[in-house]
Amino acid sequence: MNPFALPLLACVASCCLAAELVPAPSYMTDEEAAEAHPGFPLVGDYLSLDGTTALQANLLPDGCFLVAIYAGGLPGEGWDKTPVRSSVKTAGELGAILEGYRKIGRASPSLGLAPPANAILVFPDDFTNVKEGLLMAGGRTKKDLGSFRMHLEFLIPFKPGRNLSSQDRGNSGIYIFNNYEIQVIDSFGLDLCETNNAIETESRNTQWCGALYKTKTPDVHMAFPPLCWQTYDIEFTAPVFVGEHKCQNARITVRHNGVPIHDNVELASGTGNGAMNKQLASGPVYFQNHGNPVMYRNVWAAPLE
Repeated sequence: MNPFALPLLACVASCCLAAELVPAPSYMTDEEAAEAHPGFPLVGDYLSLDGTTALQANLLPDGCFLVAIYAGGLPGEGWDKTPVRSSVKTAGELGAILEGYRKIGRASPSLGLAPPANAILVFPDDFTNVKEGLLMAGGRTKKDLGSFRMHLEFLIPFKPGRNLSSQDRGNSGIYIFNNYEIQVIDSFGLDLCETNNAIETESRNTQWCGALYKTKTPDVHMAFPPLCWQTYDIEFTAPVFVGEHKCQNARITVRHNGVPIHDNVELASGTGNGAMNKQLASGPVYFQNHGNPVMYRNVWAAPLE
């Protein structure tokens, strides 16, 4: 072997690793995003002028856009479940297509939902890492919960320096008892059918927004664009133990932006790395910090009846 080969390979590997670790900026307001990326105003949901199709566009690292076209309407709002038409377009190409569309802003029907009188957690008093009225990624509940229903609102930053499906594009997660995770990430514009996307994906669909992490894809991909407030409404039934013996598995129902994405799903074990942790009958809820400035607000929980 060439005596210089190993040092050269080590140098190449080191350079590649360093390139991967270069931070990508996150933008927290529409104004910041538009100033840094002139294409940002094109990111969003659209309805065709003739009412037959809907379109989602999200920005890619090279300045092009991933475009998804749905027949009948948007996911959760009229899409007829036929295959999504996914493509990559330049800003100019996308602009020409959008002459036949109008941009819309969607809002979850549960946005701003007030806690009930029997709430056992109220915002912000019962949460850690609250700054200027917002719960930042890395916070958790101050109290342990058993079975509960929870409402929360979250905002994912705009991070176009990472590819869609990258696990560094606005990653956080709702981690129940350190066992079960509902993924939070910018996957807007991706088709849940992995092979039907016009870009090469870097992760599985069980790692995209709304997924039970590495366990189950959402029934509908209800991700809104980055920098839009979104909602999860969760009903969680804790596992039941007699002594150390688990006699009943956990179950979970989730609505994402008002649309059911998991319906009474049984969880025989934890999700992702949570499967390695001991399952618990009660515990805190964590709002994961993966190095991305994801924010939460209006988080509350009540007993599950």
